[in-house]
Amino acid sequence: MQGYSEVPGIWTQEQVKAWKPIVDATHHFQPDGQEPISSTDKQISPNAEFGMVYSKPRRLRTAWTAIEAGFDGVEIHGAQGYLLEQFMKDSSNDRTDEYGSSLENRCRFAVEVIDAIVREIPHRLLPFRKAFNGTFIAAYGYDREEGNKVVAEGYVDLVAYGRLFLANSDLPKRFELNAPLNKYDHSTFYMQDPVVGYTDYPFLEDSSNNDESSTQV
Repeated sequence: MQGYSEVPGIWTQEQVKAWKPIVDATHHFQPDGQEPISSTDKQISPNAEFGMVYSKPRRLRTAWTAIEAGFDGVEIHGAQGYLLEQFMKDSSNDRTDEYGSSLENRCRFAVEVIDAIVREIPHRLLPFRKAFNGTFIAAYGYDREEGNKVVAEGYVDLVAYGRLFLANSDLPKRFELNAPLNKYDHSTFYMQDPVVGYTDYPFLEDSSNNDESSTQV
């Protein structure tokens, strides 16, 4: 057994005894010993390098169990091979119903999950705003007008801007003057180039000078 700091081991009889109820509970993790759910019922090939054999999954059927159970919240995880990504990938989704085949159908499950969660939360962040006593900051997708609106209405204390700041390092000044914004180039967000995409956007003064030059010409 390979051990890591703060990780439980299994090299003494006392540890073996302590692990038994955990292992037994894990064996019965799925109701009635059923297979784990996935977008397909095809088994993943064994990982020879690590000696891992994966359980054969069963196809997910449509259900609203999280709502029926009264959950207060759920996490939407659509990456790293989790269920939503399994549905979106044509390599793992071999369904022929409305949740398979075409790109639109493969994305249907993820879209329906998002739609259902949004309708569970009619006021979006408001319940969290009321429950939190500290400074509440919202982000993602806000422009100048919407940002000012949610702050003025007390919906949030502050608004964070990411993509707009990447393309407009003088964003506060542009907001103050209600000046036009540089359009960001999403394809350059994760490049290793030290110049392209992060430092080549013009400042407001440069844009004004260019506009005046263009007008004179």
